[in-house]
Amino acid sequence: MREELRERGLRLTPQRELVLTAVRALGHATPEEIAEYIHRTHPSINLSTVYRNLETLENVGLVLHSHLGHGGATYHAAEELSHLHLVCGKCGSIGEAPIETAATFVNALADDYGFKTDVTHFAVYGKCINCSDGS
Repeated sequence: MREELRERGLRLTPQRELVLTAVRALGHATPEEIAEYIHRTHPSINLSTVYRNLETLENVGLVLHSHLGHGGATYHAAEELSHLHLVCGKCGSIGEAPIETAATFVNALADDYGFKTDVTHFAVYGKCINCSDGS
């Protein structure tokens, strides 16, 4: 982790280490969930510290955010760029699909409109398999 940050021009502070460790451990998490995770072992870390460090870590490409529902952003480690988010509008579950699933769509946007999209922030809304059964 120290090397990852150093390569991006940052030093490893205890707060950055805690936030990045929490993001990697939780998978997809809101800043509040990240703060709650950290509070279990470091109760002195406050939510504003989590937000500041998430912003810094996102600016250097170590974490990304997505909007997976009506609430705020959800963060995940940048090395998890291999999936799209599938959000069930009925039960709220979040699934994943390989990012290559969107290749035809992404290529069509680029070819037809000259628009290059970043599907790492992309969430597909619909119904999960459990909510689709019998509906």
